[in-house]
Amino acid sequence: MRPVLAIETSCDETAAAVLDGAGVILAEAVLSQRDHAAFGGVVPEIAARAHLAHLPGMVAAVMARAGLGYGDLEAVAASSGPGLIGGLIVGSGFAKGVAMAQGIRFVGINHLEAHALTARLTDGIGFPYLLLLLSGGHCQCIAVEGVGQYRRLGGTIDDAVGEAFDKVGKLLGLGWPGGPAVERLARLGDARRFALPRPLLGRAGCDFSFSGLKTAVAHLVGAYPAGPLPERDAADIAAGFQAAVAAVMADRARHALGMMPGARNLVVAGGVAANGAVRTALEGVAREGVRGRAGIGFVAPPLRLCGDNAVMVAWAAIERLRLGVASDLSQAPRPRWPLDGADMRVAVEA
Repeated sequence: MRPVLAIETSCDETAAAVLDGAGVILAEAVLSQRDHAAFGGVVPEIAARAHLAHLPGMVAAVMARAGLGYGDLEAVAASSGPGLIGGLIVGSGFAKGVAMAQGIRFVGINHLEAHALTARLTDGIGFPYLLLLLSGGHCQCIAVEGVGQYRRLGGTIDDAVGEAFDKVGKLLGLGWPGGPAVERLARLGDARRFALPRPLLGRAGCDFSFSGLKTAVAHLVGAYPAGPLPERDAADIAAGFQAAVAAVMADRARHALGMMPGARNLVVAGGVAANGAVRTALEGVAREGVRGRAGIGFVAPPLRLCGDNAVMVAWAAIERLRLGVASDLSQAPRPRWPLDGADMRVAVEA
């Protein structure tokens, strides 16, 4: 297979990458937008305009670093959902234009599938495995049984874990995005000082809930006078919050493994997979095993591949192209696209 160009524009990262047919990364680039910080979260219109401004130059630079022309490509892929519709339109429209101009295949990729399959690129693992997809928009336990074969075992009933980190970061005056800042501050704190709730801990199944935990942090912060929190207190709150999240993640993963006895590995992906405390807790679950079973492997992508990136999009496209699957140019980007939807399965079986 010849190289594949991929584009990622589902949220606030503009990304492009080229992989050869074996999955070797020939070139990659990611531009994280910073204009949203003043608004405390991603503004869809600003994100779409930034993608439109930066994508053509980024793709040209990535192709040049890879030493390729568009005529050397096997296919061009783009995240086609789920995500912010404006950005998805920009990225998929660009990719379709290249495909039409060059007479090559287009592959519209489910952004969640790209996260789900990254561990096969980085660690070469086989099916089946349990995936914890943890990000600002998603928090799910997924049984990954093959390309296009996904079963949702559980998910959040309110807020995603990344959203909870961002909210707590804002409450602590750390700005946006909150996840990395909360983790840095938590290293300085005592996680035992404040008793924070661990929602759904010990409950059957592997659903998540973080709204109560966020509310508990808000009540703690609200008890202080207006103005910046004392640094020690803020660090202790951050550490307590992070410890609560890690404990919940471990508990939910343990339950999910009990629901998927054939899992060979526990995989964590998404932006929150970069959090060291969460990784350590989940690695412990995998090592210990569940209900008398021996421990299984634990896989977390390199930090640069935890967040949104185009390398994972290219790899997901390669996985599908190996099965003879591409997309029709009429495929429309969509803000919602369930990973376990019938269209994912049908696409592989066709």
